Amino acid sequence: MAEPVQTPHAFATRIFSGIQPSGGLTLGNYLGALKRFVEKQDEGIETIYCLVDMHAITVWQDPVKLRQQTREAAAGFIAAGIDPARSILFNQSQVSAHAELAWIFNCVARMGWMGRMTQWKDKTAGQNSENASLGLFAYPALMAADILAYKATHVPVGEDQKQHLELCRDIAAKFNNDFGVNFFPITEPVIEGAATRVMSLRDGTKKMSKSDPSDQSRINLTDDADTIAKKIRKAKTDPEPLPSELDGLKDRPDARNLVNIYAALANITPAQVLADHGGAQFGSFKPALADLAVSVMGPITTEMNRLMQDTAEIDRILGEGSVRANAIARPIVDEVYDIVGMIRSRML
Repeated sequence: MAEPVQTPHAFATRIFSGIQPSGGLTLGNYLGALKRFVEKQDEGIETIYCLVDMHAITVWQDPVKLRQQTREAAAGFIAAGIDPARSILFNQSQVSAHAELAWIFNCVARMGWMGRMTQWKDKTAGQNSENASLGLFAYPALMAADILAYKATHVPVGEDQKQHLELCRDIAAKFNNDFGVNFFPITEPVIEGAATRVMSLRDGTKKMSKSDPSDQSRINLTDDADTIAKKIRKAKTDPEPLPSELDGLKDRPDARNLVNIYAALANITPAQVLADHGGAQFGSFKPALADLAVSVMGPITTEMNRLMQDTAEIDRILGEGSVRANAIARPIVDEVYDIVGMIRSRML
């Protein structure tokens, strides 16, 4: 698909990203997302972070649990270092621009694009896809709306979401071309860091997931120090010592996962980890990793627990964030309506 003519720096740098509040946050969420969100905030870039509760209901959610998980996720963002005064933090359903723009994009995107999405295929594998929700199928159009409602230029994403961002770029390009405008940016992915894809502690070939039936497969942001240490001690490894060079981690997914986690927690490279621990057995490396994980994650857990004692304050923060988000998105979506040819009363 041809992309529209777009002059360099036509759009101000703005970062958007979101996390589904459909279960407890994990170490994978922290290292793969929250830690990087804080880094971008601290770089002075305009940052918008969203708890995408509308995406969560593409599969059925218990309403009481969804509210609880949304507040817990907000507490996790704040405890990890997101400052609601410097970043915009809100939950998606409070800003109607997301749903409105998603409908426009449903009419721009093609069925074939959606059907090729790997996550759609994975989530409907082995079952009758006709029983899946229409929302699950159209999920990428809503994700594109989340991003482009703010004309976000950059999105920190994990590898598993990169295909959806590529579709967002296609939707932006098609909209611009269809209407002869240079309205939406062609958003760039931000994929970086040693542990952007944290793997399961029980299987280094699978992503660490809050939906994994085994709690031993992940470190939750709500785990206490003893639980974190115990899970790392029981993490799957192999009988060989750590190598001194990165090439030695080839075909050793469990070892590579623990090295990457150590590197991300310590803000060093995997090569530096191996320079310090090469030749060590896991019997000595795991305790060092456990101590590091507890020192980094412990304060986050403590702060999350404190924040969750006052859910009214969390609701207030999300409400204020939604007002700020709406102030950006509303004019953009109104202009989309004008471009598409819809009549909008200026009295509304």
